[in-house]
Amino acid sequence: MTTEAVLDLAALGEDFTRDPYPVYARLRAQGPVHRVRIPEGAPAWLVVGYDVGRELLADQRLSKAWQKASPALGIAKVSAGTSMLSVDAPDHTRLRKLVTREFTPRRMEQLAPRVREMTDELLDAMLAPPGRSADLVEALSFPLPMSVICELLGVPFLDRTAFREWSNNAVSAIDTEARETSTAEVTAYMEGLLADKREQPGDDLMSALIHTADVDGDRLSADELMGMAWLLLVAGHETTVNLVTNGVLNLLTHPGQLEALRADFGLIDNAVEEILRFEGPVETPTYRFTTEPIEVGGTVIPGGGELVLVAMSDANRDPARYEAADRFDITRDARGHVAFGHGIHYCLGAPLARIEARIAIRSLLERCPDLRLAADPATLNWRTGMLMRGPMSLPVAW
Repeated sequence: MTTEAVLDLAALGEDFTRDPYPVYARLRAQGPVHRVRIPEGAPAWLVVGYDVGRELLADQRLSKAWQKASPALGIAKVSAGTSMLSVDAPDHTRLRKLVTREFTPRRMEQLAPRVREMTDELLDAMLAPPGRSADLVEALSFPLPMSVICELLGVPFLDRTAFREWSNNAVSAIDTEARETSTAEVTAYMEGLLADKREQPGDDLMSALIHTADVDGDRLSADELMGMAWLLLVAGHETTVNLVTNGVLNLLTHPGQLEALRADFGLIDNAVEEILRFEGPVETPTYRFTTEPIEVGGTVIPGGGELVLVAMSDANRDPARYEAADRFDITRDARGHVAFGHGIHYCLGAPLARIEARIAIRSLLERCPDLRLAADPATLNWRTGMLMRGPMSLPVAW
């Protein structure tokens, strides 16, 4: 096993938060595995590079179960309940089987007309005031996926301002107390929601998950329903918020690519894939813990619940996988990126995220032919922590 100094990522400050790619590239040039301290304070093994990252994302020796985490890490689980993100096979296989039929690409495509209606309504509201400027996150990137997932789950009266703050803190706050407080508030809200759905089921996904069993009579337990509610309501919108925001930001800062897309909106699907590759919404996946020693590139990561983070943002920028990987090019073949993960934990909501991004970005550009950034990109305030990647706000004008 090689030894090296621990790199404190928090000490790299706002420059790393805003643009971590040069740091990852320097680390990748030295080797695939590095000992770091993440901004949340825990020690971790950071894995960079495409091939090894993709391999470890599917490695069953890395557990998603929090009970496998070493107590020495000093970290606490963010979400409540038991979900697919916090269990391994065969439990993961069972849970995914119970919900996967609700998230098939075909079923998600059936939502496209409604997503288009919601997008048009939000753009109507954004374009109506005389000011001709807005924060895109407030006007479109946040309310669209939040509205879609709320309608899908049957949550019509969610206090979205409060929920956004809870959700942001739960997945992005570095401060442990803020994260734990928000987690408790989201959990209390979910408990009330699930109780209401049991009493008055509707024609929605949450009611279906409560009442539907598979052919063997298997159902989600109360703890699993809480975990699923967390997963769908929080993860179901957070990733798409950042996907849309990052997409618009990169198009506006790469005018040649924006012009190419405007000239041929047939490129929109490919553009979304390149956005996912170049500036995906998830920097590193949810935590994985070692169940036995794992050798990676000559370094042995010990067993016993060590925290391992795969830098998916770096894997997607690895020049060994993509030519001119640091160039944003909506015409390239971006297939094979790991923005949605890889292996059994590949994102269940990927089809819906792609549909929302495709519709939101195209509709915005069609209705705002002179859209432009209304702030210096260097001044944007980015999400903290190493899970979600995206600016907190995106001032635009037209």
